[in-house]
Amino acid sequence: MITAFVAFFIDTVLGDPKTRFHPVVLMGNLISLLEKLLYRPEDGDGRKLLSGALLVAIVLLVSYEAGAAFLYLSYWLTGETGFWWVNYLMGGLLLSFMISPNSLATAGKELYTLLEQGKLEEARQKVGWIVGRDTDKLEVEGITRATVETIAENTVDGIISPFFFFAIGGVPLAVLYRAANTMDSMIGYKNEKYLYFGRVAARVDDALNYIPARLTGLLFIGSAWLLKFDHRHALKIMKRDAAKHPSPNGGYAEATVAGALHIRLGGMNSYFGVESFRAYMGDPIERLSPKHILESIRLMYTATVLFLLLAYALFASMGY
Repeated sequence: MITAFVAFFIDTVLGDPKTRFHPVVLMGNLISLLEKLLYRPEDGDGRKLLSGALLVAIVLLVSYEAGAAFLYLSYWLTGETGFWWVNYLMGGLLLSFMISPNSLATAGKELYTLLEQGKLEEARQKVGWIVGRDTDKLEVEGITRATVETIAENTVDGIISPFFFFAIGGVPLAVLYRAANTMDSMIGYKNEKYLYFGRVAARVDDALNYIPARLTGLLFIGSAWLLKFDHRHALKIMKRDAAKHPSPNGGYAEATVAGALHIRLGGMNSYFGVESFRAYMGDPIERLSPKHILESIRLMYTATVLFLLLAYALFASMGY
């Protein structure tokens, strides 16, 4: 687990670099290339399903092997020198690209500042960078809700899931997970183009996030207790509302955060001008305000550290 702590430290101190050579950017390029080669609008539904499955298989295989090759190169380069710590550094560096606590916190804090300064138009624009809904008419509560929902849900696929798969299968498995999640974000949609072509990508992402999502809910409850939020209400709302989320996994993070902070998430959203209602999660004990963005960031970081410490303790007790 030392590699995971190194990754978390690198992300916290340096953040996520904006470069075209970022591993996730390279994954996206590979997915786009394979989509151009494999997707044909004239194909039948079954053929699109098979083509999409082939894309998923190729991307997962290439991503896993690329992660393994990177580590092998690191071991090979340092094997004769005795600088064993370099392996932790290189593994931590690659793993840091797979997580995003710094990016989530930075985006959340920027939106908090804009709302506190009354810069509503700029906040509408910036929140549109992190959510898929229409944001041009959102008020302060709507921007706050969108931001808190994003931080809560992305704690699963941007932090806990990569660390979870690292814990059970090392850096290559964490890279494989990030590739699966990237495919879901690019082609896992229920629209005319991707309903069949992206179905396998969406199902794989759902399956991989099943355990981490529920684990994140429990971590948020523990974090709420540590931070003196309402951990009992967090548990109650998770049990009551998590299944209401349209995603089989997203509700476990969002509902628990809503319960811990005494707020209500969900409600009416607009996508390309079409309104869509998403089931409420939580009770509106407190009115949504920018402070809840900062509180959700505190929950995110506490859940992350809690996972790392618990995983380290578990492996230490097993003699690893």
